[in-house]
Amino acid sequence: MCGIVGYAGNRRVVPVLLEGLKRLEYRGYDSAGIVYFQEDALVKFRCEGKLSKLEAVVEEFYGEQAHIGLGHTRWATHGAPTEKNAHPHTDCSGRLVVVHNGIIENYHSLREELKAQGHLFTSETDTEVLAHLIEQNLGDSLEQAVKDALRRVEGSYALGVMSADFPGILVAARNQSPLVLGVDDEGCSFLASDIPALLPYTNKVIFLEDTEMAILSNGSQTVVSLVTDRVVEKEIKSIEWNAAMAEKAGYKHFMLKEIFEQPQAITNTVSGRINLQTGDVVLPEINLSAEHLKTIERIYLVACGTSWHAALVAKYWIEKYAAIPVEVDIASEFRYRSLLVNRRTLTISISQSGETADTLAGIRRAAKLGSRVITICNVVGSTMTREADGTIYTHAGPEIGVASTKAFISQLAALFLFTLYLTQVKETITAERRIELGQHLIESARVVELMLPLIREQIGSLIESFYDCRDFLFVGRGLNFPIALEGALKLKEISYIHAEGYAAGELKHGPIALIDKDMPVVAITPKDSVYQKSISNIEEIKARQGRLILFGTQGDAHLKTITDDVIYLPPVHEDIIPIIYTIPAQLLAYEIATRRGCDVDQPRNLAKSVTVE
Repeated sequence: MCGIVGYAGNRRVVPVLLEGLKRLEYRGYDSAGIVYFQEDALVKFRCEGKLSKLEAVVEEFYGEQAHIGLGHTRWATHGAPTEKNAHPHTDCSGRLVVVHNGIIENYHSLREELKAQGHLFTSETDTEVLAHLIEQNLGDSLEQAVKDALRRVEGSYALGVMSADFPGILVAARNQSPLVLGVDDEGCSFLASDIPALLPYTNKVIFLEDTEMAILSNGSQTVVSLVTDRVVEKEIKSIEWNAAMAEKAGYKHFMLKEIFEQPQAITNTVSGRINLQTGDVVLPEINLSAEHLKTIERIYLVACGTSWHAALVAKYWIEKYAAIPVEVDIASEFRYRSLLVNRRTLTISISQSGETADTLAGIRRAAKLGSRVITICNVVGSTMTREADGTIYTHAGPEIGVASTKAFISQLAALFLFTLYLTQVKETITAERRIELGQHLIESARVVELMLPLIREQIGSLIESFYDCRDFLFVGRGLNFPIALEGALKLKEISYIHAEGYAAGELKHGPIALIDKDMPVVAITPKDSVYQKSISNIEEIKARQGRLILFGTQGDAHLKTITDDVIYLPPVHEDIIPIIYTIPAQLLAYEIATRRGCDVDQPRNLAKSVTVE
């Protein structure tokens, strides 16, 4: 999940590296470092902690004449988040450096072998093995040394390599970890783990595939296969995002900005994909014929974290309207269990980044077993979109806050659209019904936009009684059970309060033992088909003196007889409730975390994109 940035061109390299790292810090912020070439030597700076500490140190030693370099921001795997374990890592001579994202699985045996040959190690990381392994193979060509070293390596990597003995070039390679190249109109070369790092300078990118290596210089980018040693012709793609989309735009935090961007994210995801005159749903990038989809007997939804919660909601929709059985799997479990997957199953991966390691491994396994694969993703050109048979893009724009908000809402919108598309293919509902449901989906953007400032004000007025609690429970029924899970996840992610989500009917099967006067319970209780059952569960909590916060439908006076802490939301169609009721859950987590003084954009121990197992 670490962030890598590299540059070779005519600009001063240090500002480029630091700006790139700022835009990648969501990938890891345990430590950071940069290195650049100047006057026949490598100049390296590393710091424990966030990038601001590194900036303060580098400010004193700005490399005025340096035009080539690498940077790294770390999410720790092997070795504590200390300065000595921060990247870049050097060989014994100090004239070769490596930055790395991924895990070298056989690092221990390689380390012992290299130590026996006289190499001296100064860190606890798996990455340092790469530096010494390249040094061991170094001759007349840095590129060949990297190739030879990587043939010994087992595991995942995205890496950048520089050597003072080969000035003017960067070598990059990837396997199971993302890496993207950037080029501008002047021919300068950029390297990054993710697109946002490139946006201040270019929107022209080249996506590296697994087992590909790039040799970069000012004015040149060459990609070769690590398997065949042949040059690979790569397509330069233009990205629609711009640098301003990855800025805070006056908001205190990226997370708050992204919460308020959700109406536009819904609109962008839905726009042009459903005709409200005919009921036709158009998903041109899905690349699967209606004839094939008609043969599908089962769907597997595969995802992690927040995306898994979106999948849980979609299961209700697809089974209800398209009449296809749906299995929802956590990707890290899906990839290892015995799968009943074949050509009559459809596997759908859901990922904001399109680089999630477990989800990628899951769809690769499903594809080998004969399943067709669709990915729902926010990042154009990501690995998942390239490997899937088809894609449904969410068009949420860059999401920088580690805790996902607008990506989740966009995933829900895309999954509802896909449900309507299946009903069209399978002819399970009428065109008139699709028009009605499509109208409700489109209208949800306007509802969210109107309610956001009001809900934030209501949430802000009640958190003083709850921000210092140690535990929370979230409960909901039916479509709202996944939203209870998502609300609990958001709260624990950014406020560090222990929180759990439950199906409300499961309370009496164990969790009700936790209820007392000190236990806050957030209950999602809209006026839906299971409303009376939800009220019964709430009364059980109240009888045990639980501290209730209710999310309910405007006009439901009964909720105020149960507790004073009620957040009222506009009445909407039952199937759209998950989209609407996600909003107060997000804002509750945000306001509590802010009140507790937590870093909501960069919560401890987390990173935005989980690219290692």
